[in-house]
Amino acid sequence: MPGLSLRISGQPDTTLASRIAPQLTALTSRVLEKRPELTVVTFQFVPHELWFIDSRSLVEHSKNAFRLEVTITDETNTKYQKACFQHDAFHLLSELIGNVHAHSNVHIVDCRASAYGYGGLTQEYRYQHA
Repeated sequence: MPGLSLRISGQPDTTLASRIAPQLTALTSRVLEKRPELTVVTFQFVPHELWFIDSRSLVEHSKNAFRLEVTITDETNTKYQKACFQHDAFHLLSELIGNVHAHSNVHIVDCRASAYGYGGLTQEYRYQHA
């Protein structure tokens, strides 16, 4: 049950979001072995003038940027899988967004199964009652 939150520099772009969402979902399924029907992708767009790296806005850098946060249940993926996802997601988003600052990043958050879930049930509960 991964949750993907993607911040992208720039003005809201539903066309870009519609292109990214299925590709991130497919990548999450392929690399992290997560079920697509349980994968949530949300977007937030941040104006270039409000995104700072090294105290300079992206306007000054003349770059785009992104920050992808992926929440997964702890101990459901290996270090290798997470490293592969980091690499592949960075390159996928760099290609789709274009002209990205090197400090754009992917953050995988391992959440304890007892503190993470959906539909009012924790992942721990689902595991214990499977």
